[in-house]
Amino acid sequence: MNLPPKIFDRKKIQAKFLRNGVQSDNFMTSLMVDDMSDRLAAISRKFNKALVLAPHINHLPKTLTSMEGAIKFEVATSLVHAQGVPLYDPENFTPAANDYDLIITLFDITITNDVPGFLSQILKHLTPDGLFIAGFIGGGSLRELRAAWLEADAKHLGGAMARIPPFIDVKDAGALLHRAGFALPVSDIEKLTLRYASPLSLMAELKIFGASNPLYNDAHNGNSPPVTQAHLASVNEAYARLGTDEDGRIRASMEMIWMSGWAPHISQPKPLKPGSAKVSLAQALGKK
Repeated sequence: MNLPPKIFDRKKIQAKFLRNGVQSDNFMTSLMVDDMSDRLAAISRKFNKALVLAPHINHLPKTLTSMEGAIKFEVATSLVHAQGVPLYDPENFTPAANDYDLIITLFDITITNDVPGFLSQILKHLTPDGLFIAGFIGGGSLRELRAAWLEADAKHLGGAMARIPPFIDVKDAGALLHRAGFALPVSDIEKLTLRYASPLSLMAELKIFGASNPLYNDAHNGNSPPVTQAHLASVNEAYARLGTDEDGRIRASMEMIWMSGWAPHISQPKPLKPGSAKVSLAQALGKK
């Protein structure tokens, strides 16, 4: 069996959380949790056993609410305890039970090597007609930062280095759920423009968030050389040219993608078989 390509370095990601303040709050996590809360509040379903997952579980809510009442969340039991800090690792996903009627994961999709395998594992732990929701950063995010690093790398290194992870597009999200075996897959996207005092402020928040260069380096792509002060100054200069507003603050494009799917159940609506329609498309459109 072919193993998925190793794109993300789990040990590097965990080390970044520890070094850069996994206990600290960060804007993107707060934004994602608030959006998740709003989405659950609009669902007319009572959830009796729920699990929420994320790279750093300390920022996750223990209770949220649907239209039918409170939802009390468990957290993943497969944790890496480093320096006393619990770090959930989606590459070693072992929840306590297989009868959850709601599982939510935030950000994991964008830092997991085997996304189809991860989703298949999620499905095994859902009860029939259980709901899965995932929120993560989308493919159009940080395009200004990407362009600035590409320009600076070309100037100082003679070519581009892999620094920002590849993100999943919204058009691929539903296909991933379908491939994993989920029913009624749905995906949508929210586009945001965040503003910072400087490119350094943006990169500092990415460090706190644990998202600064989580890529795996091996003999094929090589280790990135240390970034010099001159190299970093070129990044700032390029970014200032590409994404500065009139007030001097810089823009950062961000996409938040949400996707959801249900564990298959006999009660769920099924598509009609080909040729079983009683009304033609022309009739449905009012054409004679």
